[in-house]
Amino acid sequence: MQGPSGPRLDFSAPRREAPWSRREFLLTAASLAVGSQIVARHPAAAAAEPPGFPEDVALYRTAYRNWVGEITADGLWACAPKSPDQVVDVVNWAHQQGWTVRARGCSHGWSPLTVPPGTGAGSPVLLVDTATHLTGLSVQSTEPASVRAGAGVTLEALLGHLEDHGLGLTATPAPGDLTLGGALAIDAHGTAVPALGESRLPGHTYGSLSNLVLSLTAVVWDAGRDAYVLRTYERDDPDCAALLTHLGRALITEVVLRVGVNTRLRCVSRTDIPAAELFAAPGGDGRTFASFLDKSGRAEAIWFAFTEFPWLKVWSVAERRPPTSRRVTSPYNYPFSDHVPTLVADLAGRMVSDAAWYLAPVLGNAQFEGAALGLLATLSADLWGPSKNTLLYIRPTTLRVTANGYAVLTARAQVQRVISEFTSFYRERLAAYAARGRYPVNGQVEIRVTGLDDPADVDSDGALAPSLSALRPSSGHPEWDTAVWLDVLTLPGTPHAESFYRELERFLLDTYDGGDALARVEWSKGWAYTDEAAWADPEIVGTAVPASFDDGGPGWDRAAAVLDRLDPHRVFDNAFLRRLFP
Repeated sequence: MQGPSGPRLDFSAPRREAPWSRREFLLTAASLAVGSQIVARHPAAAAAEPPGFPEDVALYRTAYRNWVGEITADGLWACAPKSPDQVVDVVNWAHQQGWTVRARGCSHGWSPLTVPPGTGAGSPVLLVDTATHLTGLSVQSTEPASVRAGAGVTLEALLGHLEDHGLGLTATPAPGDLTLGGALAIDAHGTAVPALGESRLPGHTYGSLSNLVLSLTAVVWDAGRDAYVLRTYERDDPDCAALLTHLGRALITEVVLRVGVNTRLRCVSRTDIPAAELFAAPGGDGRTFASFLDKSGRAEAIWFAFTEFPWLKVWSVAERRPPTSRRVTSPYNYPFSDHVPTLVADLAGRMVSDAAWYLAPVLGNAQFEGAALGLLATLSADLWGPSKNTLLYIRPTTLRVTANGYAVLTARAQVQRVISEFTSFYRERLAAYAARGRYPVNGQVEIRVTGLDDPADVDSDGALAPSLSALRPSSGHPEWDTAVWLDVLTLPGTPHAESFYRELERFLLDTYDGGDALARVEWSKGWAYTDEAAWADPEIVGTAVPASFDDGGPGWDRAAAVLDRLDPHRVFDNAFLRRLFP
């Protein structure tokens, strides 16, 4: 597989001369999530083991794959420390040997924050698996409640443990196969703002998961000991503010999170509202996205390419089961999206194997029909149960697509305007590309809305906002209290996708430049596009992204200086991070 500027379709299957069948493409993509990434140790490999590695920590070769398989690296050295102390041992070993350390959880991300393209088997890179042993969970108190959690615990395990104790979160990302450490590193979020008349419950936040942290333990440099050590930081510490969303420039072993009483949620899905109405300009009285936020505070739109009716999901707090709702006792209640339908698989496979990208409108409509019919067939259009069971709905077996991502900070009253402006631009550019025989998008637009990272939500004196979270409030615009998250998804390798993404990115950065609203990149997704590649535009990486955080608050440079001081030898680093934090 080449870097982002070269061919991007590579699922690390054996080389073959025959073209992919229509289903092999998707089945192979899905297998990335469930197949073993460990490479069996060979005697020759064992003989080449890095010298002096801590004897009580097993060392092995492994492959790295990001979520969609666009970034791959084979034959890297890896280990799975059994305790935070062992993590310190391997980090100090890496420092002494001149290696870098990359924490790896579930590899459910797109961007090169963990491993950049071009990382080969001979690279002095050590992957530290957090998901095998750093998984402790312990509820600390009942009022106000908190939970101590290892960085390697998955969100599904965390939410299940909280549910067992009558606790939960307001919103979470849709996949359960994210480690907590990975989620915090990139300010992972769900979709929720307060409905009209709704008050925040104690222990809850409408911002990112990073905003729930009360304290964290990180591996940092201690000049007095001339070594890396474990150190715990409280939420009022300026160093903690930089670590709350560290983008891979640090390694967290454990956190304490503020949590609150669990709620029961009703999730109603609709496919009967046209995009022209749902995303209409503000001022009308139709069934707009903002109107659903006013009623319930929790909504998500999934709008398949070249279709007219989005899949709208609306969550609302409902302590008693509504008569029409189906009770759910476990998560992942949309099997039609967990497992790729035959028609969708055949179309996507044909598009890839035969370069039949002109079938994007057919694929979009097939995906919409599959969702609309699937909701009926599985009785999934009206669900009710403990929060976890409606918030988690994406399994690793779903269709693997690449994605860009941005958050637009704005006032709550301007949410519909932002959505209308973006979707109008997206629709116009998609039609313009299609008129030239180009089909850069064959997935969907996803729209979510959250609150910002208000540090008061954590109910801890002196708490500071996460310095590098996309949801960090702007000190110059206190009226901005909401973020609109915008993602556009397409199959990896789709021609003209990067140039299309570049146009969307330029529109967002130019339109929401800090006057009436502000666009920031979504760390885990694609951004900084050239016409050929993501994460490649030096102006976006080096200037626009840092500038989006220099708004009178802590600032990009101050956060970068903290991360450099805590890791002066740049053990927690890679080639891409050196461009982002020169």
